[in-house]
Amino acid sequence: MKKIGLLLLSASLLSFIFLPKESVTVYLIGDSTLANKAIRAYPETGWGMPFVYFFDSTVTVENHAVNGRSTKSFMEENRWQPVVDQLNEGDYVFIQFGHNDEVPSKVGRYTTPDEFKANLTRYVVDTRDNNANPVLLTPVARRKFDEEGKIVGTHDEYSEIVRTVAREQKVPLIDLDQKSQALLQQLGDAPSKMLFNFLEPGEHPNYPQGSADNTHFNELGARKMAELVLAEIRTLGLPLADRIVVSR
Repeated sequence: MKKIGLLLLSASLLSFIFLPKESVTVYLIGDSTLANKAIRAYPETGWGMPFVYFFDSTVTVENHAVNGRSTKSFMEENRWQPVVDQLNEGDYVFIQFGHNDEVPSKVGRYTTPDEFKANLTRYVVDTRDNNANPVLLTPVARRKFDEEGKIVGTHDEYSEIVRTVAREQKVPLIDLDQKSQALLQQLGDAPSKMLFNFLEPGEHPNYPQGSADNTHFNELGARKMAELVLAEIRTLGLPLADRIVVSR
């Protein structure tokens, strides 16, 4: 009888261990630095595009980020509510804004610091109200170096607001501004161009006049930024980390 009991217990434990993971969806909301790009924009690439391929089959990534959007315009254009309506328990919402919120000349998109904080808080609350998991990201760095070759922060005020909201709301924070600045500094001024949409005239048919873009990434840059996000998912110990595909 003892042997039968042990066998039944072992079978029960094995069935528990090998239960399939429930599927989850990761929603990305934000601006052009992570958005999907039209073919006419290539080689410009948002970091959300390669991010899709780093997870196992239990994870679906839905990239709702759109070029030029801020925390304000994303809601006003009714881009947020459809995400909220789809959220299921255990899903994730990665929230990365700031590039457009912080620019006063961008009419209809600019948000004051107080508005930015309030909007981020709403995204967090709405996500939690639907039993999903918010993750806040500071805006990814622009490529800007001073005369001494030191990286210069271009989102300091708005990145700090994201950190404040994460702290006050007890939300996991991926400090992508800080991490991407560190990567650019490691590479240096001229070499860091290889991550951005820099093209010589005639080099690509989509940019016959060339491109010198210090904000948007090429395919390599997008993958490097996605890798920074993935590394932080692991560092934070998010359950999602167990679903990241491990290269062999």
